[in-house]
Amino acid sequence: MTLSRDECQALDATDPLAGFRAEFTLPDDRIYLAGNSLGAPPKSAAARVARAVEREWGGELVGGWNTAGWFAQPLAMGDRIAPLIGAGPGQVVAGNTTSIAVFQALAAALKLRPDRRVIVADLGEFPTDRYIAEGLAALLDGYEVRDWPHVGDDVAVVLLSEVVYSTGERRDVAEVTARVQAAGALMVWDVCHSVGAFPVDVSAADFAVGCTYKYLNGGPGSPAFLYVNPRHHGTARNALTGWYAHAEPFAFEPSFRPAEGVRGFAVSTPHVLSFAALDAALEIFERADLAAVRAKSLALTSLFIELAESAHPDLRLATPREPARRGSQVSFRHPHGYPVVRALAERGVQGDFRAPDILRFGFAPLYLRYVDVYDAATALTEVFAAEPWHDERYTRRLAVT
Repeated sequence: MTLSRDECQALDATDPLAGFRAEFTLPDDRIYLAGNSLGAPPKSAAARVARAVEREWGGELVGGWNTAGWFAQPLAMGDRIAPLIGAGPGQVVAGNTTSIAVFQALAAALKLRPDRRVIVADLGEFPTDRYIAEGLAALLDGYEVRDWPHVGDDVAVVLLSEVVYSTGERRDVAEVTARVQAAGALMVWDVCHSVGAFPVDVSAADFAVGCTYKYLNGGPGSPAFLYVNPRHHGTARNALTGWYAHAEPFAFEPSFRPAEGVRGFAVSTPHVLSFAALDAALEIFERADLAAVRAKSLALTSLFIELAESAHPDLRLATPREPARRGSQVSFRHPHGYPVVRALAERGVQGDFRAPDILRFGFAPLYLRYVDVYDAATALTEVFAAEPWHDERYTRRLAVT
């Protein structure tokens, strides 16, 4: 039975996560359903970044590397991210970008399986994952990239996303990892579209990568992270042997000597100001119950599917209907998806579009309300009634869709 707006407001009044909404900056005139692309800013982030600029950088200058703990940030932040992905202390390093982390993980995996020459990456992955795999295969020569679910005895490594960026489908991490490893290959998980949206556990995987600017709300360009299973510490090697991964960075030795453990997968200077914003975001997640976050995520996405599915006869659900098989987003297909998303934004509902025909809506449970979902679905129905694909204002493509 479909909920009324009053019933949605009643759910918001008893929501155990409701208090977190006040900790984020959200425009009063907008319903934000793009947290799966860029999370909303924590209100504390501005002050935390200002402190890094004014007191740490401005007050300590170069001394901030020691007095403000800048030098330790990649491992310190990695240890704070670790519980969100089922990892332990000393297993995650933060810094750089997701693309760099993917390169590092794949390159290390290939060296661990020198007798195998195939990288497997799904065609439906976020493009950078596939592009990095193809670029690495071309760089090394003699390697090839094949599509999932090929897992033969020639496969060195499999790279998959826990949640598919376009459809929101959630894969079974435990089942896939066991299957890949049973075939003698190594497993790399991309958790960009899952970390912060629900409990994640990549502890059985060989490597995992993720970003912090989506559901973790670390801000645009905030650092990525890389998980290296402890069983590979000491044997896996970082192909990007930057100065920070050296055993003694300030010994300034002429040749590279790797640091032990996960620090050997650091690369270069930490992004101090971005880490400051991420620090503010992680403080929120250290107080949040991820099981409650997941429960609300499923409730919000189920409600949106129920309310929005009948908005137009050509609107087709792309996200799995079964709750356990979806992440924290709902995707629909429609031949005029782009102008619909543009028209929705003009009405104050921010989603996004992914080619060729996907309308994506992300649900960040810490700051979204049930009434937001109701109002967004109502707006979607009204937009379809106006047929915005006939209006050039909406059909003209922006640089970022």
